[in-house]
Amino acid sequence: MAAKKLNHPSGYNFLGPKEKNSIVIQKRGQYITGFSVGILYLDECWYPVIPGNVANLGTYDFPVRLKVVPDCNTSKLLSGDTSLLESIIIAAKELEAEGARAICAACGFFGNFQDKVAEAVDIPVYLSSLVQVPWIKTGLKYSQKIGILTAYADGLTESLFESCGIANKKNIIISDLSGEDEFSAIIENRGSFDNEKVRQEVVDAAVSMVAENPDIGAILLECSDMPPYAADVQRAVKLPVYDFITMINWVHFATSQKPYYGFL
Repeated sequence: MAAKKLNHPSGYNFLGPKEKNSIVIQKRGQYITGFSVGILYLDECWYPVIPGNVANLGTYDFPVRLKVVPDCNTSKLLSGDTSLLESIIIAAKELEAEGARAICAACGFFGNFQDKVAEAVDIPVYLSSLVQVPWIKTGLKYSQKIGILTAYADGLTESLFESCGIANKKNIIISDLSGEDEFSAIIENRGSFDNEKVRQEVVDAAVSMVAENPDIGAILLECSDMPPYAADVQRAVKLPVYDFITMINWVHFATSQKPYYGFL
């Protein structure tokens, strides 16, 4: 008996050499296709968005769609201002209507709203790189810890961790870069920074954290501005390094599976 074909509301349509049905269906309201991940980003930010950054489209080997959240500035997001929730949900629903199969974000502090946005839409939501913590921990020894580099440690509240599905923080070590001379240009919206100095500050923070905590088994870069330096961190500490891009790649491939062909 032939399997019944389903037309999923999230737009899981596929056109390929094995498709015998020539009829293709377009979701109403979806005028852009060929992408799977929609990414929410901040309004009113002012600093260089370099390759590797979540909001730099050159970072990806596949198309993504970005959506600004109006009036979502740095200070509001870092503090978890609840007045942002409605506009974040509206933007997420717009991405869903436009054809996104999953939603991510361009700042780890969108994680304050992770659980509520996930309940508001009908597609998967992963707003902070921190949602990877339970999965990372599963692969480590019980005694090992996860070292987290963050842009703003004071914003990593109990409610943010809870929203991101992190119930146990005993195996987490946090290093804060908000006070660094050059990295602070990002959260202070200074409009420019010395990229090599930022790179060195991120690497030095990782090296110091591992030196002080040799039981760290993996590094997680909480901030969406840190992936440009992930390879440098890995070379310095020689550990697995997770960040927003590892998460977005994972989400993309899970929502864009392709058939395999070849010799046996």
